[in-house]
Amino acid sequence: MALDPDIMACAGLVERGDPQRFAATMAAPVPAREKLFPLYAFNVEVSRAPWVTQESMIAEMRLQWWRDVLEEIRTGAEVRRHEVATPLATVLDPDMAERLDALVEARRWDIYRDPFEDMDAFRTHLTDTSGLLLLAAARALGDVPEAPILKAGYAQGVANWLRAVPELERQGSIPLVEGTHAAIRALADDALTDLAETRRTRLAPEVRPAMLALWQTDAILKKARRDPAAVSEDRLTLPPFRSRLGLMHRALTGRW
Repeated sequence: MALDPDIMACAGLVERGDPQRFAATMAAPVPAREKLFPLYAFNVEVSRAPWVTQESMIAEMRLQWWRDVLEEIRTGAEVRRHEVATPLATVLDPDMAERLDALVEARRWDIYRDPFEDMDAFRTHLTDTSGLLLLAAARALGDVPEAPILKAGYAQGVANWLRAVPELERQGSIPLVEGTHAAIRALADDALTDLAETRRTRLAPEVRPAMLALWQTDAILKKARRDPAAVSEDRLTLPPFRSRLGLMHRALTGRW
């Protein structure tokens, strides 16, 4: 079955900008891909907006553009023609469009790169970004309970964040509230606990392809807990062949 050109464009954006979610989506059934790729392409566009310019005003304008798109979807207005915004409007309902405004707002942190005030602010940031994205992906495929999906998304966010720490620091950010080995162990351990709690939730089969995006989360968090120095030394990347085998197993068994 040939995919819509906009969906193909979204897939290309995700492949270049978020290869882990691209691999997970390609392991999903084609009907699920048509809903997941616009969401993940939206996330790529929003997450990179603060990094493509040194001018904070231009970055703010880029983020506002996406907030306006979400507002058009929320209110049922005509959505501007765009290779990502157009298919995104077919995926999001008004409630989820309103909720994702917090995801865009959270990306303002990347513009100004101020330290997080405390762990509550850190957790809110990852819940509003990774958590809400996973919730939107799951709800695009079926009905899901909100709280456990947000917890799983937060755990995924912690894993991705720890892997990104060296680059964030090179860009002048202070990504962790506390960067000691003990604090990193505690952060990874708490995220693993959230993930374990989520996995006790029964999800409908049609929703499970959205959860394939978590395919590397366990392994990264366990590695950070076991070897917290791997965070600052940029050693959290997993062996590609082994991790792809894990993804294939999850896709075939429906386990996530």
